[in-house]
Amino acid sequence: MTGSEHLLKRLPNDIGGLEAPKIEQTDHELLPWEKRCHALADVLDFHKIINTEEKRRGVEALGSEMVAKLTYYERWIAAFANIAFQKQLITPHELAAKMAEVEDRWEAHS
Repeated sequence: MTGSEHLLKRLPNDIGGLEAPKIEQTDHELLPWEKRCHALADVLDFHKIINTEEKRRGVEALGSEMVAKLTYYERWIAAFANIAFQKQLITPHELAAKMAEVEDRWEAHS
């Protein structure tokens, strides 16, 4: 290994040169929660809370195992949560409480 090679590390999104199955490119309608996730990303960026570069780094910070297990928008949500925790915008407890509240409302209307 050369002097600088140890500084370079393949990130989860860096899949160039790796063997992979054929990519199936299909257009599909986004699910309602995926549309809301995309809108959230736009709002966070517009208000300079979490920008696109932070989101990209946040997804990469999930690690290759999580990136492989989560869907595209699930990765975004996990990255947003982790970044919000790091910036002390919300605590894990506050997020869990809000998620429980939303789940209760959902079940009440189902």
